[in-house]
Amino acid sequence: MTAKLTGFYPVLATGDVAAASDFYIRHFGFEAVFTADWYVSLQRPDAPQFELAILDAAHPTVPEGHRNRLQGGLLLNFEVDDVDAEHARLVGGAGLTELLTLRTEDFGQRHFIVAAPDGVMVDVITVVPAAGEYAEQYAPGREPA
Repeated sequence: MTAKLTGFYPVLATGDVAAASDFYIRHFGFEAVFTADWYVSLQRPDAPQFELAILDAAHPTVPEGHRNRLQGGLLLNFEVDDVDAEHARLVGGAGLTELLTLRTEDFGQRHFIVAAPDGVMVDVITVVPAAGEYAEQYAPGREPA
């Protein structure tokens, strides 16, 4: 039997802890709950169960051979209640680089993707009803509303 899970959150390795944490604080409403020069723990004040941590990729707690390996390829999903307003705020207002334009997908999302530090992508999503064959691919009771 596995241990009881008491928390789960991503830790992003970065070459610039201050810049990366500032990005998520400024654009996505996180607050720092622990700050060191090599690690910052972030939480949303309105939803403290949502955590994100930023770690210096060269720190000794990163296993040797894995340090400084900033390869990107990570996509963080942020589900929001009004993706159009977030698009206007983040792309139109803040000038973030848009990697995928705002669109509605048949699989049940209205979303856009912006670039974050270190090759990370942030997908901002509002769940919408799925269309066509996608509606049938969801498990019963799990269909997007």
